[in-house]
Amino acid sequence: MRQQKKQLLSSLNSNRRPTILYLVFAVSFFSLFLFAIQSSFFSGSFNSNRNAESISILSHFQSTVQQCVANRGLGLTAHIIDHCKLILKYPEGTNSTWYNAQFKKFEPLEYNYDMCETILLWEQYRNMTTVLTREYLDARTDGWVDYAPQRIAQLGTKKCYNKTLCEEHLNILLPAKPPFRPRQFRTCAVVGNSGDLLKTEFGKEIDSHDAVFRDNEAPVNEKYVKYVGLKRDFRLVVRGAARNMVPILNGSDNEVLIIKSVTHREINAVIKTIPNPVYLFQGIVLRRGAKGTGMKSIELALSMCDIVDMYGFTVDPGYTEWTRYFSAPRKGHNPLQGRAYYQLLECLGVIRIHSPMRSARKQDWSDVPSREMISQAHAAALRLKKSQSASDIGQFGNCKVWGNVEPGKSGPVSGSSDMSDIRKLSNYSKWEVMPFNSLRKEAQDHYMQMQGVTLYKMDGNKLDDLVCVRHSLKSEV
Repeated sequence: MRQQKKQLLSSLNSNRRPTILYLVFAVSFFSLFLFAIQSSFFSGSFNSNRNAESISILSHFQSTVQQCVANRGLGLTAHIIDHCKLILKYPEGTNSTWYNAQFKKFEPLEYNYDMCETILLWEQYRNMTTVLTREYLDARTDGWVDYAPQRIAQLGTKKCYNKTLCEEHLNILLPAKPPFRPRQFRTCAVVGNSGDLLKTEFGKEIDSHDAVFRDNEAPVNEKYVKYVGLKRDFRLVVRGAARNMVPILNGSDNEVLIIKSVTHREINAVIKTIPNPVYLFQGIVLRRGAKGTGMKSIELALSMCDIVDMYGFTVDPGYTEWTRYFSAPRKGHNPLQGRAYYQLLECLGVIRIHSPMRSARKQDWSDVPSREMISQAHAAALRLKKSQSASDIGQFGNCKVWGNVEPGKSGPVSGSSDMSDIRKLSNYSKWEVMPFNSLRKEAQDHYMQMQGVTLYKMDGNKLDDLVCVRHSLKSEV
């Protein structure tokens, strides 16, 4: 009898254990489910609050930009749509004399912009390199086969399955790594070719900058010294101007030439005879030809300079033709669209505009947003974009292709074995072999902040897809 009772109790206990286990499991699962809901609620609430804070920062920034345009736009006005979008409008009665042959209409008097995208785009340029390098081609899987041939005219093939073929054409102007770095200079002047330079005497002011950027055939001589100065550090040239680089350089051995589009045998033959550094620009839209050299000059300068001052661009009202300070007037780019965009860039702290109608007033820049305010707006725009994206868009979030440079491996300097003695014995490679500790402190600090990573545009004007190359901090420092 006792044995039967024990068996019965044992059977009951064994039946209870699974039930208790099921209850414990159910309670645990419910607790986890409840925690997930609460976490999701608080996370969503946190993100919502962060987004509201970001929108508030951007809305305030938009108001500051609007006031800046009103103060500095010479008739332009900014009309806010929301925290990101705005319209720049010209006053009624503005004479739109420029006819757009493609769309068969005159240039409009208002332009829509996304301030958030614009500030993300141009602030990114401050962290990038804009010179084509060997490490860039090595990092891209299609670098040598597909991309390199696009930078060589008259190659005779669209692909370089034999890497040596492209190297023969590119080695003369292909550094192993970027010869120039972000924050390398404090102040830079970008000097355009507009005839309005003859209405002012900015020469001494231009020459006072740490570096001066010019473009194409713009002459630098005593005839124009009081208007455009004499200092010449960098020159961005299209292919046609590159063919005439000897008369353009006119005895200047140190001026750096950056060729905007492509090189070819004729250009390379000239490079081999001169002492100047010559490189290819990185990041153009190759299919669109050679338009917009002035804008690319600003990109080039911004990738090296803290402050970019702009001279000699058609940014004042009243123009009815395109003028150059050294030649007869001609038809050219649409000035209304360009003037509006340049004004937006000034009010986003990208450039500082100098022109005849601005020269008479005191340029204190107090109505341009401060760097602190711009940094806050940039961070807010980045947070909003991140909240709308499933992927990480942090410091290296747009890096779609990664490359690595082995520690202690510097790579070859640009050049070829058949260069003339003039080039071989010159200092053309000085930028490529410049010691890290000779850079200004801001450039060194930026390099450390970027963890030794160099950023390149993959292609075109968008910065959503970057090629990023990692260097060893120890070997560089």
